[in-house]
Amino acid sequence: MKASRIAAAGAVAGAAVLAVSTPCFAHVTVQPEGEAAKGGYAVVDFKVPNERDNASTTKLEVTFPTDHPLASVMPQPVEGWDIEVSKSKLDKPLEMHGEKINEAVSKVTWTAQGKGIEPGYFQKFPVSVGSLPEDADELVFKALQTYSNKEVVRWIEVPQEGQEEPDNPAPVLALSEAAEDGHSHGAADDAKDSEDAAEAENASAPTAGSDEGDSGGTDTVARVLGVVGIVVGAAGVAYGVLAGRRRTTA
Repeated sequence: MKASRIAAAGAVAGAAVLAVSTPCFAHVTVQPEGEAAKGGYAVVDFKVPNERDNASTTKLEVTFPTDHPLASVMPQPVEGWDIEVSKSKLDKPLEMHGEKINEAVSKVTWTAQGKGIEPGYFQKFPVSVGSLPEDADELVFKALQTYSNKEVVRWIEVPQEGQEEPDNPAPVLALSEAAEDGHSHGAADDAKDSEDAAEAENASAPTAGSDEGDSGGTDTVARVLGVVGIVVGAAGVAYGVLAGRRRTTA
Protein backbone atom coordinates (compact mmCIF):
# COMPACT_ATOMS: atom_id res chain seq x y z
CA MET A 1 0.00 0.00 0.00
CA LYS A 2 2.78 2.39 0.97
CA ALA A 3 4.64 1.64 -2.26
CA SER A 4 1.54 2.30 -4.38
CA ARG A 5 0.84 5.56 -2.57
CA ILE A 6 4.42 6.70 -3.07
CA ALA A 7 4.24 5.82 -6.77
CA ALA A 8 0.93 7.69 -7.17
CA ALA A 9 2.32 10.74 -5.38
CA GLY A 10 5.41 10.64 -7.59
CA ALA A 11 3.26 10.55 -10.74
CA VAL A 12 1.21 13.55 -9.62
CA ALA A 13 4.37 15.50 -8.74
CA GLY A 14 5.93 14.63 -12.08
CA ALA A 15 2.83 15.81 -13.95
CA ALA A 16 2.85 19.09 -12.01
CA VAL A 17 6.51 19.71 -12.82
CA LEU A 18 5.87 18.95 -16.48
CA ALA A 19 2.94 21.38 -16.58
CA VAL A 20 5.01 24.15 -15.01
CA SER A 21 8.03 23.55 -17.24
CA THR A 22 6.01 23.46 -20.50
CA PRO A 23 6.59 26.72 -22.43
CA CYS A 24 3.63 29.05 -22.97
CA PHE A 25 1.81 28.67 -26.24
CA ALA A 26 3.01 31.52 -28.47
CA HIS A 27 1.03 33.01 -31.32
CA VAL A 28 1.02 35.89 -33.81
CA THR A 29 0.35 39.20 -32.02
CA VAL A 30 0.19 42.91 -32.84
CA GLN A 31 1.52 45.69 -30.59
CA PRO A 32 1.99 49.43 -31.17
CA GLU A 33 5.34 51.17 -30.95
CA GLY A 34 4.34 53.66 -28.27
CA GLU A 35 0.57 53.98 -28.33
CA ALA A 36 -2.28 53.55 -30.80
CA ALA A 37 -4.70 56.36 -29.98
CA LYS A 38 -8.14 56.73 -31.50
CA GLY A 39 -8.20 59.10 -34.45
CA GLY A 40 -4.42 59.15 -34.80
CA TYR A 41 -1.62 57.33 -36.58
CA ALA A 42 0.63 54.62 -35.19
CA VAL A 43 3.36 52.16 -36.11
CA VAL A 44 2.37 48.63 -35.13
CA ASP A 45 4.50 45.48 -35.07
CA PHE A 46 3.17 42.06 -36.06
CA LYS A 47 5.27 39.66 -33.98
CA VAL A 48 5.60 36.17 -35.44
CA PRO A 49 7.26 33.40 -33.39
CA ASN A 50 8.26 30.07 -34.92
CA GLU A 51 6.48 27.31 -33.00
CA ARG A 52 7.91 24.36 -34.90
CA ASP A 53 11.16 22.49 -34.31
CA ASN A 54 11.44 21.04 -37.80
CA ALA A 55 10.22 23.86 -40.08
CA SER A 56 10.68 27.59 -40.70
CA THR A 57 8.02 30.25 -41.14
CA THR A 58 8.16 31.36 -44.77
CA LYS A 59 5.02 33.49 -45.18
CA LEU A 60 2.74 35.75 -43.18
CA GLU A 61 -0.61 37.03 -44.48
CA VAL A 62 -2.42 39.68 -42.43
CA THR A 63 -6.00 40.65 -43.29
CA PHE A 64 -6.98 44.21 -42.34
CA PRO A 65 -10.39 44.96 -40.84
CA THR A 66 -13.22 45.82 -43.22
CA ASP A 67 -15.57 47.17 -40.55
CA HIS A 68 -13.04 49.91 -39.78
CA PRO A 69 -10.93 50.29 -42.96
CA LEU A 70 -7.65 52.19 -42.72
CA ALA A 71 -6.96 54.79 -45.40
CA SER A 72 -3.20 54.72 -44.86
CA VAL A 73 -1.23 51.46 -44.55
CA MET A 74 2.52 51.52 -45.23
CA PRO A 75 4.68 48.47 -44.40
CA GLN A 76 8.32 49.04 -43.44
CA PRO A 77 10.81 47.06 -45.57
CA VAL A 78 12.09 43.94 -43.80
CA GLU A 79 15.42 42.50 -44.91
CA GLY A 80 15.03 39.06 -46.47
CA TRP A 81 11.29 39.41 -47.11
CA ASP A 82 9.16 40.42 -50.10
CA ILE A 83 6.06 42.50 -49.33
CA GLU A 84 2.81 42.55 -51.29
CA VAL A 85 0.03 45.02 -50.48
CA SER A 86 -3.50 44.16 -51.67
CA LYS A 87 -6.31 46.71 -51.89
CA SER A 88 -10.06 46.43 -52.32
CA LYS A 89 -12.88 48.87 -53.09
CA LEU A 90 -14.85 50.28 -50.21
CA ASP A 91 -18.64 50.16 -49.98
CA LYS A 92 -18.49 53.54 -48.25
CA PRO A 93 -15.67 55.92 -49.29
CA LEU A 94 -13.38 57.36 -46.61
CA GLU A 95 -12.32 60.98 -46.35
CA MET A 96 -8.66 61.77 -45.70
CA HIS A 97 -7.09 65.25 -45.83
CA GLY A 98 -10.12 66.55 -47.69
CA GLU A 99 -10.02 63.81 -50.33
CA LYS A 100 -12.32 60.82 -50.75
CA ILE A 101 -10.68 57.39 -50.62
CA ASN A 102 -12.53 54.71 -52.60
CA GLU A 103 -10.24 51.80 -51.76
CA ALA A 104 -8.19 50.65 -48.80
CA VAL A 105 -5.59 48.01 -47.99
CA SER A 106 -7.29 44.68 -47.33
CA LYS A 107 -4.22 42.45 -46.90
CA VAL A 108 -0.45 42.59 -46.53
CA THR A 109 1.66 39.52 -47.34
CA TRP A 110 5.30 38.96 -46.35
CA THR A 111 7.13 36.14 -48.17
CA ALA A 112 10.61 35.00 -47.18
CA GLN A 113 13.33 35.22 -49.81
CA GLY A 114 15.41 32.59 -48.00
CA LYS A 115 14.92 30.37 -44.97
CA GLY A 116 12.53 32.74 -43.19
CA ILE A 117 12.01 32.51 -39.44
CA GLU A 118 13.93 29.47 -38.27
CA PRO A 119 13.08 27.37 -35.18
CA GLY A 120 13.80 29.20 -31.94
CA TYR A 121 13.43 32.70 -33.43
CA PHE A 122 10.77 35.33 -34.05
CA GLN A 123 10.40 38.24 -36.46
CA LYS A 124 8.67 41.64 -36.26
CA PHE A 125 6.89 43.15 -39.26
CA PRO A 126 6.30 46.93 -38.74
CA VAL A 127 3.43 48.76 -40.43
CA SER A 128 2.39 52.42 -40.25
CA VAL A 129 -1.41 52.68 -40.04
CA GLY A 130 -4.01 55.45 -39.78
CA SER A 131 -6.07 57.15 -39.16
CA LEU A 132 -7.33 54.84 -36.44
CA PRO A 133 -11.10 54.77 -35.85
CA GLU A 134 -12.56 56.96 -33.14
CA ASP A 135 -15.59 54.72 -32.54
CA ALA A 136 -13.79 51.46 -31.73
CA ASP A 137 -11.77 50.15 -28.77
CA GLU A 138 -9.81 47.56 -30.72
CA LEU A 139 -9.01 46.30 -34.22
CA VAL A 140 -8.83 42.62 -35.18
CA PHE A 141 -6.28 41.47 -37.75
CA LYS A 142 -6.68 37.86 -38.89
CA ALA A 143 -3.42 36.18 -39.91
CA LEU A 144 -2.18 33.08 -41.72
CA GLN A 145 1.26 31.67 -40.89
CA THR A 146 2.80 29.32 -43.45
CA TYR A 147 5.71 26.98 -42.69
CA SER A 148 8.35 25.52 -45.00
CA ASN A 149 6.67 22.08 -44.71
CA LYS A 150 3.48 23.61 -46.25
CA GLU A 151 1.64 23.67 -42.91
CA VAL A 152 -0.66 26.69 -42.50
CA VAL A 153 -1.72 27.94 -39.06
CA ARG A 154 -4.82 30.13 -39.15
CA TRP A 155 -4.80 32.81 -36.45
CA ILE A 156 -8.39 33.88 -37.07
CA GLU A 157 -10.41 33.17 -33.92
CA VAL A 158 -11.65 36.38 -32.32
CA PRO A 159 -11.17 36.40 -28.52
CA GLN A 160 -14.39 37.06 -26.59
CA GLU A 161 -14.49 39.02 -23.34
CA GLY A 162 -15.12 36.81 -20.32
CA GLN A 163 -14.17 33.64 -22.16
CA GLU A 164 -10.97 31.61 -22.35
CA GLU A 165 -8.51 32.49 -25.07
CA PRO A 166 -9.14 30.37 -28.19
CA ASP A 167 -6.53 27.96 -29.52
CA ASN A 168 -5.75 30.14 -32.53
CA PRO A 169 -6.51 33.75 -31.48
CA ALA A 170 -6.39 36.53 -34.05
CA PRO A 171 -4.04 39.45 -33.37
CA VAL A 172 -5.95 42.25 -31.61
CA LEU A 173 -4.77 45.87 -31.43
CA ALA A 174 -6.10 47.75 -28.39
CA LEU A 175 -6.79 51.45 -29.01
CA SER A 176 -6.19 54.09 -26.36
CA GLU A 177 -8.20 57.26 -25.84
CA ALA A 178 -7.19 60.37 -27.76
CA ALA A 179 -5.23 63.06 -25.91
CA GLU A 180 -7.15 65.85 -24.15
CA ASP A 181 -5.95 68.41 -26.70
CA GLY A 182 -7.81 66.46 -29.36
CA HIS A 183 -4.63 65.29 -31.08
CA SER A 184 -3.54 61.67 -31.05
CA HIS A 185 0.19 61.17 -31.19
CA GLY A 186 1.83 57.88 -32.06
CA ALA A 187 5.25 56.92 -33.42
CA ALA A 188 4.25 58.00 -36.94
CA ASP A 189 2.98 61.39 -35.66
CA ASP A 190 6.16 61.98 -33.63
CA ALA A 191 8.32 61.41 -36.71
CA LYS A 192 6.19 63.83 -38.74
CA ASP A 193 6.30 66.45 -35.96
CA SER A 194 10.11 66.15 -35.82
CA GLU A 195 10.37 66.73 -39.57
CA ASP A 196 8.08 69.78 -39.35
CA ALA A 197 10.11 71.21 -36.45
CA ALA A 198 13.37 70.73 -38.37
CA GLU A 199 11.94 72.50 -41.41
CA ALA A 200 10.71 75.39 -39.27
CA GLU A 201 14.11 75.74 -37.62
CA ASN A 202 15.89 75.77 -40.97
CA ALA A 203 13.46 78.37 -42.29
CA SER A 204 14.10 80.70 -39.33
CA ALA A 205 17.90 80.37 -39.45
CA PRO A 206 19.76 83.40 -40.94
CA THR A 207 21.12 83.02 -44.46
CA ALA A 208 23.51 85.00 -46.64
CA GLY A 209 21.86 88.23 -47.71
CA SER A 210 19.08 87.93 -45.08
CA ASP A 211 17.87 90.84 -42.95
CA GLU A 212 19.66 89.47 -39.91
CA GLY A 213 22.96 89.39 -41.82
CA ASP A 214 22.40 92.97 -43.00
CA SER A 215 21.74 94.20 -39.48
CA GLY A 216 24.97 92.53 -38.32
CA GLY A 217 26.89 94.42 -41.04
CA THR A 218 25.21 97.71 -40.05
CA ASP A 219 26.24 97.23 -36.42
CA THR A 220 29.87 96.70 -37.46
CA VAL A 221 29.94 99.91 -39.53
CA ALA A 222 28.42 101.88 -36.67
CA ARG A 223 31.09 100.63 -34.26
CA VAL A 224 33.90 101.59 -36.68
CA LEU A 225 32.48 105.09 -37.14
CA GLY A 226 32.17 105.46 -33.38
CA VAL A 227 35.84 104.59 -32.84
CA VAL A 228 36.88 107.00 -35.60
CA GLY A 229 34.84 109.76 -33.97
CA ILE A 230 36.52 109.17 -30.62
CA VAL A 231 39.97 109.32 -32.21
CA VAL A 232 39.16 112.55 -34.07
CA GLY A 233 37.75 114.13 -30.92
CA ALA A 234 40.86 113.23 -28.91
CA ALA A 235 43.07 114.69 -31.64
CA GLY A 236 41.08 117.92 -31.56
CA VAL A 237 41.45 118.24 -27.78
CA ALA A 238 45.20 117.63 -28.00
CA TYR A 239 45.52 120.25 -30.73
CA GLY A 240 43.65 122.79 -28.63
CA VAL A 241 45.86 122.23 -25.59
CA LEU A 242 49.02 122.52 -27.69
CA ALA A 243 47.78 125.76 -29.29
CA GLY A 244 47.05 127.27 -25.88
CA ARG A 245 50.55 126.56 -24.65
CA ARG A 246 52.06 128.20 -27.72
CA ARG A 247 50.07 131.41 -27.08
CA THR A 248 51.19 131.50 -23.45
CA THR A 249 54.82 131.08 -24.44
CA ALA A 250 54.55 133.86 -27.02
